Amino acid sequence: MDEHAQADAEPVEREPHALDPASTAPAPVKVARLWPVVSGGAALALVVVLAFVIFYRERDKPFGFEVEYMSGLAANRADWLTTPALVFNAIGGGLLSTFAVPALIIGGLLLFRRPWAAGYYLAATIASATVTRVIKVIVARPRPEEILVQPDFGSFPSGHSANAAVTAAALGLIFMRTWVWVTGAVYTLLMMLSRTYLGAHWISDTIGGLLVGAGVAVIIWAPFANKLYREHRMPHPPIWVRARHPSDAASGASDRSPDTAGPSGG
Repeated sequence: MDEHAQADAEPVEREPHALDPASTAPAPVKVARLWPVVSGGAALALVVVLAFVIFYRERDKPFGFEVEYMSGLAANRADWLTTPALVFNAIGGGLLSTFAVPALIIGGLLLFRRPWAAGYYLAATIASATVTRVIKVIVARPRPEEILVQPDFGSFPSGHSANAAVTAAALGLIFMRTWVWVTGAVYTLLMMLSRTYLGAHWISDTIGGLLVGAGVAVIIWAPFANKLYREHRMPHPPIWVRARHPSDAASGASDRSPDTAGPSGG
């Protein structure tokens, strides 16, 4: 066949390349972890400093501004404020915060194919509760006298505030959405306010709980960071919906290729 014949020949259609699962999966990334871990460590360091200050200035002696704040709250309590505060008290402590809320969150994460996120959240909540308990025992700070509930031993740090903070920070790091961070911040702030309103904690107790929960959440996040980021970029249909694997798309593309198409009429 001469050059003119080659030029007149119809171009040969190439078979589309099959999709490679490795090429469609999220590319490996290295998530920066140094400064988040440093900030988490700094938060826990502040808790230690605050614990020393509270311990050595007499454990039963709150700061002056805390006494004034608590007196003002006790003098202005009302049913429309007490009821939601008691709801926060139930959600943030006892069996609900220890078993029901974590089980609900972990179950939801597993339901939508986020096993690494579920493992991270479980580790963060256990670590936060452990650190909180240890500090409570060491500092042994008495609670305020104007108290409306029957909490456990130790006022510093606030376990309810720590639970709220670790949940808010962990879910923020898992989903990486602004609305999750904002919702978590509002929830944590309301929990802190409810603890002082009910007379269960001094202001410094709730600040200590916030620092413990957020600091632990960030530190525990570090070894999970790369897995969480990669998992976040994957599709998350519920487990009862069959996930479309890249190999399925490759199979569909090959079925539509010219080599497998039926003969055309002529």
